[in-house]
Amino acid sequence: MSVVQPTLAHEGPVLREPAHRVNPRAVKYWVLRNLVSSAITWGVLFAIYWFVPDGVGRWLGPLFLVIMAYNVLEVALEPTIRYRRTRWEVTGERVFAQSGWLSRDQRIAPLSRVQTVDTERGPLMRLYRLANVTVTTASAAGPITLVCLDTDVADRVTAELARVTGQTRGDAT
Repeated sequence: MSVVQPTLAHEGPVLREPAHRVNPRAVKYWVLRNLVSSAITWGVLFAIYWFVPDGVGRWLGPLFLVIMAYNVLEVALEPTIRYRRTRWEVTGERVFAQSGWLSRDQRIAPLSRVQTVDTERGPLMRLYRLANVTVTTASAAGPITLVCLDTDVADRVTAELARVTGQTRGDAT
């Protein structure tokens, strides 16, 4: 299966999107994660605003409003946009991930370059039965993370990657 789609003759090839979306429960997870983060941020901002001298607080107010507006957008828009853009795929030859909400990041790594496969399940992720699979490769760009997979899917992907990469000769460098 090719990850490059042919286009019109005058254009170069276009990288297609990976085949699989993240689990739909990821939207609720991202909303909750952003709410927790925003609550902490707002608490710190209010504490700073409360304890600084009045003259300084007058200058910090507009900055705080901008930060708070961004937090509201992050809670209201980011999870839905991220869900539409975040995809993943593992084929017999490569790992392919796409993520982002303000910018788009696409990463592809051949299985022959995979060094380790890790699964992460934080407390909020466990609440929604989600997991991240991190695939570390022999690349300066860093690992590829397949985010917000159902825990059963993440376990199967991890087992399959471990099986396939265990059969690869060499040290993945």
